Amino acid sequence: MDLGLKGRLGIVTGGSRGIGKAIAWELAREGVDLAIVARDPERLASAAQEIADDTGARVIPMSCNVRDRSAVEAMVSDAAQQLGGLHLLINSGSAPGGSATAVGYIDTIVDDDFLDDFNVKYMGALRCTRAAIPYLQQAGWGRIVNISGLNARIAGNLSGGARNGSLVHFTKTLATQLGRSGITVNCIHPGITRTERTAVMLAARAEKKGVSPEEIEAGDYAEGNPRANSIGRMVDASEIAHVTAFLCSDKAWAISGETIAADGGGSNAVYY
Repeated sequence: MDLGLKGRLGIVTGGSRGIGKAIAWELAREGVDLAIVARDPERLASAAQEIADDTGARVIPMSCNVRDRSAVEAMVSDAAQQLGGLHLLINSGSAPGGSATAVGYIDTIVDDDFLDDFNVKYMGALRCTRAAIPYLQQAGWGRIVNISGLNARIAGNLSGGARNGSLVHFTKTLATQLGRSGITVNCIHPGITRTERTAVMLAARAEKKGVSPEEIEAGDYAEGNPRANSIGRMVDASEIAHVTAFLCSDKAWAISGETIAADGGGSNAVYY
């Protein structure tokens, strides 16, 4: 299927690794020229080179701290200038799960860390989006995709619930405001997803239990395990990227203001 993305221009925050990098790679395969954004210049440069060498797309590494409004506005302006415009914004810049001291029982929460989680994920997306909107409106065609997370729907992680749930409201509000400018806005809730971090995390759990990482993973997705999903395996970051590319495409005009759980059917909740 031709997604109609060849020649489009985009920004992917969190693009140096994990889900953000997978999304950048998939968009580049579809013919999108990109700026990828994160804080670590060396990791960014390496990721940009990898993606460009594989796809032939133009991939510009841009170091930016999304906590800083001035830095974000300068980054978006520079990206649009270097790329020659802007059509796509993927907000994927945050630490998975959030800061360890912002997760847990309410009496263990460190306020400053909690607020920093929110500042990076929610306010970072807001800052990037606010800066990008004039360029998308100028193009008369735009796609914004917010990468959130299923903590929005699962009680327990106060930090994850706050920042991810807020992104859902943000998505719907912007979709309503921007639709007549030719811009759609959607949100994806990944569940547990295979990224570069997965092998390390499985190995650590395996060492504690004295079994292999493969046994740990197989147990997680065994039928009857509450961690398991409907498809019986972990979703890969590339599969989140496929969903994102479709939402960015010319085929997805009918979808705006929606939140899609991309976790392999891990939730038993029914949404009307």
